[in-house]
Amino acid sequence: MNTKELTGKVAVVTGSGRGLGRGYAMRLAEAGADVIIHDKDSKAAARFKEVSSAEQVVEEIRLKGVRSDFYPCDITDPDAVRRFIDSIIRDYGHLDILVNNAGGDIGAVTPRPDPNDCLDIKIEDIQSVVSRNLLSTMYMCKYAGLHMRERRAGKIINIASIGGHMAAAEGVIYGAAKRGIEQYTRCLAEQMRPYDVNVNCLAPGYAKSARIYATRKIEENESLSRLQRFAEPEDMAGIIYFLASGASDRLTGETIVCW
Repeated sequence: MNTKELTGKVAVVTGSGRGLGRGYAMRLAEAGADVIIHDKDSKAAARFKEVSSAEQVVEEIRLKGVRSDFYPCDITDPDAVRRFIDSIIRDYGHLDILVNNAGGDIGAVTPRPDPNDCLDIKIEDIQSVVSRNLLSTMYMCKYAGLHMRERRAGKIINIASIGGHMAAAEGVIYGAAKRGIEQYTRCLAEQMRPYDVNVNCLAPGYAKSARIYATRKIEENESLSRLQRFAEPEDMAGIIYFLASGASDRLTGETIVCW
């Protein structure tokens, strides 16, 4: 593959101030894309002490020789999402790659819903999880997708989870929302097929990040094989690059599940 294949492309990765989103943004920048860094606000990136601010990530991206800026946005607000996309197109001229990474099993007022099951979970936690994951993805796809449809070009990459592929006693609403993203991906891909816009999905398993370590009890075993251990952010970023590159031009409506 051409390591600078994405030169001249503009990408936005939601929730890219830290964690896997930051890894995705770095990989796209290494491939030559200009990358918009996003989070709800500048300080959100520092919550788990991975970086000091979203602006730090912007500077890391710029060191790779591409353009980058930080755009704050509450992507659970559809009007804010519309303004967000409009601002990117105004400032950068076009948008070629959208990675809907932001989300998480996050309660309304707690790091995770508690209880986190089907019946005892609080209504406000159901609303928080569905809004942060499924609805925000739909809003971003709607407004970025209108632009890509008009241009007849683009790559949309939605992020689901292996949590949507297994029955579980906890994280039920999260898994349901992520599985919903997969169905939405398939349907949007069909609508976009006549316009040469690819829409695909990545459903990662556990991957190392500051938030994972802060919100879950993790037992690592480095003696396990590479395919049994927790993934590194770079592992998932390689798949994002594939889905953003020309290598995936004939792939649409699919979900890549990484156990």
